[in-house]
Amino acid sequence: MVNIVVIGACGRMGRTIIRCLLNQSVPGVRLSGAVDISEAIEPGMDAGSASGCPEAGVKIRPDLAGAVTGTDVLIDFSFHKGTAENVHRAAEFGTAMVIGTTGLTDAEKSDIETASEIIPIVMAPNMSLGVNLLFLMVEQAAAALKDRGYDVEIIERHHRYKKDAPSGTALRLGEAAAAGLGLTLSEAEVHGRAGVNETGREPDKIGFHAVRAGDFVGDHTVIFAADGESVELSHRATSRDTFALGALQAAAWVSGRPAGLYSMRDVLGLWK
Repeated sequence: MVNIVVIGACGRMGRTIIRCLLNQSVPGVRLSGAVDISEAIEPGMDAGSASGCPEAGVKIRPDLAGAVTGTDVLIDFSFHKGTAENVHRAAEFGTAMVIGTTGLTDAEKSDIETASEIIPIVMAPNMSLGVNLLFLMVEQAAAALKDRGYDVEIIERHHRYKKDAPSGTALRLGEAAAAGLGLTLSEAEVHGRAGVNETGREPDKIGFHAVRAGDFVGDHTVIFAADGESVELSHRATSRDTFALGALQAAAWVSGRPAGLYSMRDVLGLWK
């Protein structure tokens, strides 16, 4: 049995992961601890009741050190600054991690890469099977349409409370499209458009457009458009459970692995 501590236990994803753990949605994993910042925790708060389930007998703690004893894997869907601190401590504890936090800075990503030399880490902007399949499809489509006059635009929609934009999934889709086109995302990305561009759309650019409204769980569409036709590849999440189940599968997979930085492609065994 793989023992799991959920970091960010009071957040939307944290509560969903805990509920899926308590419902035994993925075999071979169990909730052993829960952590969140002190401002989010009421005294004596139980992880089960906080997630809309019966009490689990696991109190949500403000301190990772107090929860990590006997733990095999930390699952972190917290805020990017907190994740960067947590990965240092996980390396000290020798505990594997699954990281689904988005909005990470380059420096924070570098910290995660350094920690992965000591512990095994699965890091992905999206844990669902469908989205990870979409990453591959977008890269293949971009490669097939390269130099054939197709423009690439990415549209994503999330709920009004999401803090980062574009989403980590949208950026990963952009990386996939750029790879297929033989570009780097940094040289190709354009975020939103306003004003007048006398020359029109620049070639070899990938446009990003972020919608924040209502309670969208996560919609992503990649448009390949040329004169006379367009191709759209889309994924729509209707429940956070799909991300939680992916994270739990990743936790079961990464436990006991050698140190290294892994992706959901590794966990799911998807082809390249």
